[in-house]
Amino acid sequence: MHTPRSPQQIVADRARYEEHQRRGLESAPRALPAASPRPAPAADPGRILQREDIAGGWYWTTALRAGEVLRVAGAPGTSVSLAAWAARDTSERMNLPDTVKVQWTTDLRRGRVIFSDMGRVMLSITEDSSGAHDVLTGGSGASPPGTPGRRSTRDNMMLAAAKLGLDRRDLPMLLTLFAPVRVDADGRLGWRGALLSGDDWVDLRAEMDLVLALSNTRHPMDPATGAVPAVTALRLAAVPVPADDLCRTATAEAIRGFENNARA
Repeated sequence: MHTPRSPQQIVADRARYEEHQRRGLESAPRALPAASPRPAPAADPGRILQREDIAGGWYWTTALRAGEVLRVAGAPGTSVSLAAWAARDTSERMNLPDTVKVQWTTDLRRGRVIFSDMGRVMLSITEDSSGAHDVLTGGSGASPPGTPGRRSTRDNMMLAAAKLGLDRRDLPMLLTLFAPVRVDADGRLGWRGALLSGDDWVDLRAEMDLVLALSNTRHPMDPATGAVPAVTALRLAAVPVPADDLCRTATAEAIRGFENNARA
């Protein structure tokens, strides 16, 4: 039941939230690093397990074993939506609301992690050249009737879910890479294209065995027009993770998430 609040209560609640947020951000054990340099360095050929060029408007599904890395290299005018599920039990899935809430930010970038709905870490953002990703709006909605040739993020993700033996009800809220959606002081969503460079890239390290779906479809807020270029995705073999790994130690929330991983 909705309980109306007075303007004074809203101001007081916001102040209390911002104080909790300040404490959460200031208690981080380590500062997050700068963005990764562009362009992406050439991957070690010996680590490449799979390469996929995802055509504009299409989707791709893959699996990652714990420790493997998914590298996604963008192109001008592309955004890539992503969904993830635990391989051993797909009822555990990516949870962006919890990811944002426990890390006190919608600014997912190098050093941050992505949580599941079980409080465990699914993915670590080990490299990221832009920090311009959308956790708020999702991708494009279902294609309108009478446009059979037009693919949307929703259409692609439903097909991808079916390919993985899942249903549309299994789709979590989507993370969209290379989608610079930001909220202004008045609470309005806007597209800040200057945050992208056209050759941005991101490395996501799997922290448990996963199945993933990706959709290369234009973000609904992107003002670009014309054909959507292809993007490249690489699945890279695991490498040893040092004890002081940034993603595992940068924030108190990440430390607790990895403790949950260890107990599973």
